[in-house]
Amino acid sequence: MESNVIANAEAAVQTHHHEPQSFWTKYVFSQDHKVIAMQYMITALIMGFIGMVMSWIFRIQLAWPDHNLPFMRFLMPTNMESGTLQTPGYYMLVTMHGTIMVFFLLTAILTGGFGNFLIPLQVGARDMAFPFLNMLSYWFYFLSCVVITVSLFVSTGAASAGWTSYPPLSALAKATPGSGLGQDLWLVAIALFIVASTMGSLNYVTTALNMRTKGMTLMRMPLTVWGIIVAAVLGLFAFPALFAGAVLLLLDRHLGTSFFLPHLVLGGEHIVRDGGSPLLWQHLFWFLGHPEVYILILPAMGITSEILSNGARKPIFGYKVMVGSLVAIAFLSFIVWGHHMFVSGMNPWLGFAFVITTLIIAVPSAIKTFNWLGTLWKGNIRFTTPMLYAIGFISTFVTGGLTGIFLGNSALDIPLHDTYFVVAHFHVVMGLSSVFGIFGGIYYWFPKMTGKMMSERWGKVHFWLTFIGSYGVFWTMHYLGFMGMPRRYFNYESYQFLPPSMHTLQIIITISALIVGAAQLIFLVNFLYSWLRGPKAPDNPWQANSLEWQAPTPPPHGNWVGQLPEVHRWPYDYSVPGASADFVPQTVPVEVEPSGEHHRTAVAVNGHTNGHSNGHHA
Repeated sequence: MESNVIANAEAAVQTHHHEPQSFWTKYVFSQDHKVIAMQYMITALIMGFIGMVMSWIFRIQLAWPDHNLPFMRFLMPTNMESGTLQTPGYYMLVTMHGTIMVFFLLTAILTGGFGNFLIPLQVGARDMAFPFLNMLSYWFYFLSCVVITVSLFVSTGAASAGWTSYPPLSALAKATPGSGLGQDLWLVAIALFIVASTMGSLNYVTTALNMRTKGMTLMRMPLTVWGIIVAAVLGLFAFPALFAGAVLLLLDRHLGTSFFLPHLVLGGEHIVRDGGSPLLWQHLFWFLGHPEVYILILPAMGITSEILSNGARKPIFGYKVMVGSLVAIAFLSFIVWGHHMFVSGMNPWLGFAFVITTLIIAVPSAIKTFNWLGTLWKGNIRFTTPMLYAIGFISTFVTGGLTGIFLGNSALDIPLHDTYFVVAHFHVVMGLSSVFGIFGGIYYWFPKMTGKMMSERWGKVHFWLTFIGSYGVFWTMHYLGFMGMPRRYFNYESYQFLPPSMHTLQIIITISALIVGAAQLIFLVNFLYSWLRGPKAPDNPWQANSLEWQAPTPPPHGNWVGQLPEVHRWPYDYSVPGASADFVPQTVPVEVEPSGEHHRTAVAVNGHTNGHSNGHHA
């Protein structure tokens, strides 16, 4: 009876996934998760390039104030008269750089790009649970990218209230040059992005829980899938707070409500509002803002775990504990947002509670770090480009985590608040660590995505320039933060409390940032050239175990020809004693090759492997 149900379900899946024939349905309005993944990835990389160029422009201003760049007046005619960056333009660039990098690059590529590509392939599904919703998710994301990009060219300027958009700067149209139409477009773009993220997250969780192939239990899923679906759950609970905040802020701006505005005086004019509080926006924003850190980091952690185990040729150390720490980090991330608001006048006892929860989150984070080190210990390490980025992720995550201890303590956070120390900390722990996870994942899965191999030589050049240059930027920023240099200042030359040596350090930071930028151009050439003219990739170039490497390269529509694969073991059977090779794919029965999945081996040998084609049994 059960076999008939499974056969009928498989037949239905085959019919549903009949390959589209027209160009539009195959490559533009595609419902194939792999095409949608590449759409997300390419769009996000383009947005990331825009954000990176913005950082070059304002870093040049900070290192060489009022330096003339004649060609820039064509890109920003309103805010770069005669090629010199003006004060409003600086704040617009800083605001848009942060917004684009956090949401439109990092969030989009880690969940939309890797989530779409990997989840169905790694759990043994033909596609996402809701292919049409998946397509809508991308196009809402694309529309949000269009809106945020258009805002750069409106006559009144793009949003300039910071990537956090604190009221009253973001609530009053006359507060700053960027508080007009540009701020409206910022809010609309964020709302559209949240809609896209919500549709995608529903798909990721449903697919991983309900579309797993036979034998793929929850505790046999790769840590990549765990990281992405836990991040998706975080997004489902956290993003609605910011969506509500964006809607309420639009009402404050245009309908005269007072959610975030008290009675204010602006330029001698009384703005009569009653009952509103700017702190309400801060609570709504950071209720999303801190989980957002882990919406980025958790998928990168999963990618790093996958690459480390493969590169060390060892099983991941403490798989169950790794899963538990992912879930623990996600839970704790919802009760720490107040540490962003220690200087907002909160009750000291409430601040103390946020200090405790913030420091507790270091425990599961440290567990993951020790498990990664345990995976590397005495491993037969292959220093491939993906492996270098995975090791680099550990370095930046530990560095950023240690500096987070300073900011998690209210007594230390207050003097460090709004200094370069804060900028350096969140760039390292959230931005840089996520970027290292992204690059590691691109180099690792590029062969499966495109059927081509990227250049290892240029990949390593890209890594070392990025790694060294990034520490040149952010180590120096930490030092400046300790010395009290405030962030978001257009020009530091007139401030007497800053010694002249600090200007030299600003130049070092900018030169390092330009080196990192040049490294990304190397990546871009390597990426495009390899895709077009790179050597053909074998089906399993890294000798990996998870299901995607058992599919054809690149995977066809529906992922597998014929029946779906059946899983017999976990994905980390590397260097198993008695095995004929140092890797054993998940599809190999334990009767053929031994397994390191000790607690399941006896059950599997007796022919009672858990799981069904619909994956309901965990």
